[in-house]
Amino acid sequence: MPPRLILDSARFSITIRRLCFQLIENHDNFSNSVLIGLQPRGILLARCIREELNKLTGNNIAYGELDTTFFRDDFRMKALVPNTTQMECPIENRNVILIDDVLFTGRSVRAAMDALQQFGRPNHVELLVLVNRRFSRHVPVQPDYVGLTVDALFSEKVIVQWAGDMNTAAITLTSAESNDRS
Repeated sequence: MPPRLILDSARFSITIRRLCFQLIENHDNFSNSVLIGLQPRGILLARCIREELNKLTGNNIAYGELDTTFFRDDFRMKALVPNTTQMECPIENRNVILIDDVLFTGRSVRAAMDALQQFGRPNHVELLVLVNRRFSRHVPVQPDYVGLTVDALFSEKVIVQWAGDMNTAAITLTSAESNDRS
């Protein structure tokens, strides 16, 4: 199957802004909230969301990047390369917004919840995803904020093509055979 465009750069930008306005509606000035991007692909989205929120609110919103490699249930099954974890602030009693690009089986989010506990006990945890593949869960995880919902076959891949520039961003759907992304 040739790749099928499901979100172009113009709609990508609109989607990011919509997600930001939803966050503002629920978190007001973000004084007790922290955005945490999940390594590796969620951090680009988290940085973009933070930058847009900082512009819209005039605040410098707390931010972190979380690597879940050693908390994954498939850690010993395949070669996984760990990334860095960077937390700008403590998460104890704060409202945490976990950010990832695609929610598929839910295993990355489950690992993130385990990894998050190493940094304290948050008051509340929410999940923001750019793409929700809603019929593919292996664990009971549902996002609070969704950019786009995609119903795809298990054998298909949702690819977020993005280097941090919304003007060149796109989301495509392709067969698993045409792209070896895990």
